[in-house]
Amino acid sequence: MLIGALGLAALNQGFSLLDPQIFRLIIDNYASKANTLTANAFFSGVLFLLLLSVGAAFASRVAKNFQDYFVSVVTQRVGTRLYADSVKHSFSLPYAAFEDDRSGELLSKFQKARSDSQTLIVSFINIVFLSLVGIIFVIGYALTVHYLVGIVYFLIIPILGTVTFFLGRKIKAAQKSIVKETASLAGSTTETIRNVELVKSLGLEGQEIERLNKVNDVILSLELKKIRLIRVLSFIQGTFVNAMRSGLLLLMLWLIFQGSITLGQFFTLFIYSFFIFSPLGELGTISAQYQEARASMAQLQEVLHTPIESAPKDARDPGPIQKIVFKDISFSYANAGRRVLEGVNISIEAGKTIAFVGPSGSGKSTLVKLLVGLYAPTSGEILWNGVSGAKVDYEKIRRRIGLVLQETQLFAGSVRENLIFVRPEAADEECWHALKLSAAHTIFERTGEGLDTRIGEGGVKLSGGERQRIAIARALLRNPELIIFDEATSSLDSMTEKAITNTIQGIEQARPKLVTVLVAHRLSTIAHADTIYVLEKGKVIESGTHEALLKISGLYAALWREQVGGEA
Repeated sequence: MLIGALGLAALNQGFSLLDPQIFRLIIDNYASKANTLTANAFFSGVLFLLLLSVGAAFASRVAKNFQDYFVSVVTQRVGTRLYADSVKHSFSLPYAAFEDDRSGELLSKFQKARSDSQTLIVSFINIVFLSLVGIIFVIGYALTVHYLVGIVYFLIIPILGTVTFFLGRKIKAAQKSIVKETASLAGSTTETIRNVELVKSLGLEGQEIERLNKVNDVILSLELKKIRLIRVLSFIQGTFVNAMRSGLLLLMLWLIFQGSITLGQFFTLFIYSFFIFSPLGELGTISAQYQEARASMAQLQEVLHTPIESAPKDARDPGPIQKIVFKDISFSYANAGRRVLEGVNISIEAGKTIAFVGPSGSGKSTLVKLLVGLYAPTSGEILWNGVSGAKVDYEKIRRRIGLVLQETQLFAGSVRENLIFVRPEAADEECWHALKLSAAHTIFERTGEGLDTRIGEGGVKLSGGERQRIAIARALLRNPELIIFDEATSSLDSMTEKAITNTIQGIEQARPKLVTVLVAHRLSTIAHADTIYVLEKGKVIESGTHEALLKISGLYAALWREQVGGEA
């Protein structure tokens, strides 16, 4: 498509350049010899050339229309592909890459690179390439008319290019800062809007507006600096172009005076000067667009050059989950000195319910992230049915997992859309069945809209308990072999917590082969677990059933007494 666009652009420019040549023939062969020609010869010759001019203009317009269509197709496809590849790469990055970056900032980089690259492609074809075709043609023709005119045309280009290059470097530096600050503003704004309930509830609108406007003002000052540079560049270029055109005009008039060129050749070269000098006057704008696209792509390249999550060459599917073993697992974050987990050994079998408990920061949620493959152990290994986690296909394992997090992650839209997010082919009957298992069906039967009930962004129209029940239903809709409840009831009131705990126990009884992993601060929600692992400072210090751990009178027993006493 790009080659087609360039070919059509060349045809468009070629036919446009024919018009001055036809005008030259009219001047030299007819207008200047009007007194020596018969009326019939004069009018027939002029009419033929004018019809030829109309035909050339028509062909040029046809080529231009197809050129514009091809250019539009190219830019849209490039932009779409660039955005698609960026999103694909982002989802291939390790989970750790998202922990320090804001989603709005990442999205801003994608969109900016897309729009700037599309603008540059249009300018390259419609201005730079057309100018190049025109320059080659005009210089070639000028040399056939008189070598001095050709040399002047030839020298204009490198002189103007040198001026543009040095000023363009300054524009690039300003644009790089603009792209960085704009991405930061997009990230901050997205976060603020996402947390609008907190902002408005605490009356912090003015504070947030002021904070965002400070970044906005920085962008404004950088934009104004860039505009000043572009204006300086355009002024220098415009002045230089006008001076060169006047010099060229003087040269051609002198050559006419000497009889070295004809009047028709003079007018043709004069008209051609507009083909050359007008696009050259746009070099300042094109240079700015180039630097913008270059800065945007540099920001995007930082994302695209981030190594993706590596997968084993011969990744294996361990099959239906029968047994999971944490074998001497240790883990530490890349920039952290201490280990978050150290020497953890855990065994999980199909049909069993296990629980992780312990003080905040003991490593419970890190164990869950290791379990689903978001983190890789620093040392040790996780065995899936005896196969090392370093050799398994985590994509297939994750399709067997249902996950309910403390911070329920729902999407704007309907209940149905949130449920089938994890299984698009699920029928309405299956959705209702999952809602019944999570004891959420009565909530949406009352609305009159059923599965079409709109829940707002993040489920803002629902209570905490209702959001958790949808999250549980969504996890169950996958028919998982392993279901994980990571602090799923910690933010709920006692009655809702008890109801959801009963729901979880009902699910365990209904699916005897299901592996259930519970992470909780409230011990009452995990007291029924087959095995409870007690963590402290990244180590498993106790394990056993609820009754056995109470008899040990260790950390678990102390936590239980504290919670029971507090509730009493």
